[in-house]
Amino acid sequence: MVDAADVCCHDADRGSVAGACRRTEAAAPESDTSYALLVDSVRLDTVDLGLLHALQVDGRAAFSRIAEVLDVSDRTVARRFARLRAHGLARVTGVADSRRIGHAEWLVRIRVRPGGAAALAQALARRADTSWVTVLAGGTEVTCFFRVDAASAAPLDALARHPQVDSVDVQLLMRHLTERRWHGRTSALTTEQVSALAPATTDRPDTVAMTELDRRLLPALAVDGRADYARLARAVDWSESAVRRRVDELRHHRVLRFDVEIDAGVLGFPVQAILWMTIAPGQLVAAARTLATHQEAAFVGGITGPHNVIVIVVCRDASALFDYVAGPIGALAGLQRVESVPITAIAKRAAPVV
Repeated sequence: MVDAADVCCHDADRGSVAGACRRTEAAAPESDTSYALLVDSVRLDTVDLGLLHALQVDGRAAFSRIAEVLDVSDRTVARRFARLRAHGLARVTGVADSRRIGHAEWLVRIRVRPGGAAALAQALARRADTSWVTVLAGGTEVTCFFRVDAASAAPLDALARHPQVDSVDVQLLMRHLTERRWHGRTSALTTEQVSALAPATTDRPDTVAMTELDRRLLPALAVDGRADYARLARAVDWSESAVRRRVDELRHHRVLRFDVEIDAGVLGFPVQAILWMTIAPGQLVAAARTLATHQEAAFVGGITGPHNVIVIVVCRDASALFDYVAGPIGALAGLQRVESVPITAIAKRAAPVV
């Protein structure tokens, strides 16, 4: 959903990631030891940030293509990605568009008893039909999305019987209100570099008839969005040519996109929160458009229930969160109520837990 100022150009004295480690390929060659220490200390340089942005544009782009855009060697790109992935700092996952494959997304907010949030979050994270499982407010709440067939409701029976659950609230995610990706992951490349990497896409009717190949292929891509076609073919027991063709078709028609999962804290934005907002219906569309332009907003969604908008906010610190709520949020026309809840931990993003 989680899956959002130029990250590469912040000053070091502001605690920026790039500023803390301004290293380029023109500098002295890095040793394996020095770069391992760099990653272990969670500092990324301009090449790392460029690579992450490039993968956000095209998660399956060949390393040679990314290297050309970044003006570094193929080997550098391959090594950087391998290190980031090995340290658990980046993962590419395939994400299907729920609306286009006939699925609904249900947002579930669960209030739990003290000490029960972590185990519940892990149990939800292991389910194939959940995404963005988060622990909120120091462990008093857990939220997640259930992705199910559009004709089905969220599977809540087990949650209602769980001994650690005090209450459950479920609302339908009616619409995604942000089209762009969060700026913290997508500010390293120029417009020209993005254009050089962007895959060709088109629109098609609202839903797509899922095939048996799709039902096998989409879960495999969710686990590893950069799996090569030969490995995908073996995983789904289908021909490599058919797999290659179907991936291209799904991407071209915007049924399938690729996301880079990375902790925002690694990029210098450790404070995250959910804003539950109530906006006057007549001003909802205009407010949503405004929210979608905010750099702090990683995700904006229209939901049912007493709160009709949810916003996932990413900030540098608690003071910046306060300024955002008191400033841009407070100035929104039609705002009737806002509830801010800090995100304590993320048990699962879009990709399956492995």
